Amino acid sequence: MSQTTTLRVLFCIGVNQNFFDATPAEAKQVWAAFGVMMKGIDETQGIRVIGNMDDDRLMVGPSTTSPWTTYVLADADTLDSVVAACNLFRTTPVGDGDSKLWKYCKIEARVGRELIIQ
Repeated sequence: MSQTTTLRVLFCIGVNQNFFDATPAEAKQVWAAFGVMMKGIDETQGIRVIGNMDDDRLMVGPSTTSPWTTYVLADADTLDSVVAACNLFRTTPVGDGDSKLWKYCKIEARVGRELIIQ
């Protein structure tokens, strides 16, 4: 039996009320920042994105708790890589102002291991 130290991560992403209160122009800037963040997760050293799932057609309004709006499944080399990916919400700017993505969205990472059935 092979042992692995790879972490299996489910990034759970929610959209909060600030997004729904945003003007159309501001919401467009949030969407652009969201794309930058998603690309950033994929490019974070030690993170390998397996796939994602968006629940925006069945999840209406802000996601204050589980279920979340969208999910990213990935493998990570270290917990520090997971932290770096989550930190993108704190550092990704929205538009030209002082707002960062975490004003409009939130993230929670669930970390475990791949379930291998023998």
